[in-house]
Amino acid sequence: MSKNLVTVKNIVKRFGGLVALNDCNLEIKEKSITGIIGPNGSGKSTLFNVITGNLKPEKGTVIYNDIDITGFESHELFHLGILRTFQIAHEFSNMTVIENLMVVPGSQNGENLIYSLINRKKILQEDEIIRNKALEVLEFLKIDHLKNELAGNLSGGQKKLLELARTMMVDAKIVFLDEVGAGVNKTLLNDIADSILRLNKEKGYTFCMIEHDFNFISKLCDPIIVLAEGSVLFKGTSSEVKKNEQVIESYLGKGVKK
Repeated sequence: MSKNLVTVKNIVKRFGGLVALNDCNLEIKEKSITGIIGPNGSGKSTLFNVITGNLKPEKGTVIYNDIDITGFESHELFHLGILRTFQIAHEFSNMTVIENLMVVPGSQNGENLIYSLINRKKILQEDEIIRNKALEVLEFLKIDHLKNELAGNLSGGQKKLLELARTMMVDAKIVFLDEVGAGVNKTLLNDIADSILRLNKEKGYTFCMIEHDFNFISKLCDPIIVLAEGSVLFKGTSSEVKKNEQVIESYLGKGVKK
């Protein structure tokens, strides 16, 4: 049985008088693709922001790989292999696709001006290694034909694939996907789904994803966790979720894409 990679214990997060997360508890298994659904205002994005270091909780702990990471900054979590994508892609629009990938790895020697001046050959060698890695990533995701395209010219779905590519540049251990399917046409949505499944099966990535399209999340995720009013309402397979009366009343009966 897979171990828990991330454990959320009794997390509470308030915004003024609004309780966004209310004693929230859940586990994400290593090498799983875990889905999180729930009505608007149920705490999904807040949960992601707490786990990935963008928000600090008032109470509770987040454990990653047996390390208490509660309150860690997002850049610290990045170096632990914890990455997060956003509903609106955050690409460098005036840089090419391959340049967007090449800036991802941290602590590159070329960032040090003095080092780069006196060790030009080593810098060029390092750049070549990073470029080859970027080309491998783009080929894996089947978007290598876009390598020289400006990222700002990509479609919404292509930008989501670029965000996945960026996570591969640092060999992420777990990736939090925030509505990766939002605004994406069906053809590219299938490409994104296939890429997530391949990264999971072939590279051992763990994913946790927020999504509103229930068909999309059902294709990818086991388990699916249902949030309501800042707490876990139910956890199960997609078929179990669809049959649960509480879930139907709080979420599936309110216009979710089924």
